[in-house]
Amino acid sequence: MLDERARKLLKALVERYIAEGQPVGSRTLSRASGLELSPATIRNVMADLEDLGLITSPHTSAGRIPTARGYRLFVDTMLTAEPLDPNAAEQFEPQLQPDQPQRVITQAANLLSNLSHFVGVITTPRRPGVVRHIEFLGLGERRVLVILVTTDGDVQNRVIVTARDYTQSELVEATNFVNAHYAGLDIEAMRERLRGEIVALRDEIAQLMQAAVQTGANPQPEEEQVVVSGERNLLGVHDFGQDMGSLRKMFNLFEKKTELMRLLEVSSRAEGVRIYIGGESGVVPFEELSVVSAPYEVNGRIVGTLGVIGPTRMAYDRMVQIVDITSRLVSNALSHKQ
Repeated sequence: MLDERARKLLKALVERYIAEGQPVGSRTLSRASGLELSPATIRNVMADLEDLGLITSPHTSAGRIPTARGYRLFVDTMLTAEPLDPNAAEQFEPQLQPDQPQRVITQAANLLSNLSHFVGVITTPRRPGVVRHIEFLGLGERRVLVILVTTDGDVQNRVIVTARDYTQSELVEATNFVNAHYAGLDIEAMRERLRGEIVALRDEIAQLMQAAVQTGANPQPEEEQVVVSGERNLLGVHDFGQDMGSLRKMFNLFEKKTELMRLLEVSSRAEGVRIYIGGESGVVPFEELSVVSAPYEVNGRIVGTLGVIGPTRMAYDRMVQIVDITSRLVSNALSHKQ
């Protein structure tokens, strides 16, 4: 627990460092905080904050900078974001043209990057996938090919391993049953109905149905599911512009988009804007990086997540606004398109 004096000094230090990018000394902090304290008193408070792991002193400077833990405390308890400008969304809306969903996604990633000057990321929408036809084909050795065709022409193929071999007549029976009872539903509706009816279904049909639902819910991993824009913006960030090792690790992260998917999928299960600082996400495991993310919707249903990845020394209040506005714009553009 920090007393009010320590909180004000920490808040002033973080805000000053975010604005200028230079370690903050006691004299500068005395002026920035508005507190009438002697430099010696401020140095004592800063020493206490350092003992708590909230700030640290670079080897080359007598000033202090925030740690990831210090940023976390600042974001959770001291961040004062400006009220959302009702005209801001209207200014950016022309940049998202809802002629094609994929184009909206690409435009949104670019918008996030351009507004933040960092990296914009967004997952492609998880489509409901209204099923037109499902077919099961035996491949032998307890393997079955599941073919799922949606009403928009999307075809997904998945080879599954079953508990036993199925005869061709059993697979035909399962195919006919599924198409007669489940065609015209999306994957989520199929899943819900299956939960209620699974006890009444014959075992072999139930197992194949579960496999079909899983196929529709989990697209093939090689499909592009994350759009990234502005990776090169990190080259201009002073905080790690000289550290080629860190930059190399970051670019490897963006190339391995499946790891970004994990982070954004976790974010999609939360309401509103989320902030991950330093290695908190477990997916962007670098002290120098933070992520600000939010889910977006289509007709009231969360279908994906978008966000900004940048240095821990970012203007979090501004990033929250950028991510929040973009989330609303994408939701509106895709909902109008449906």
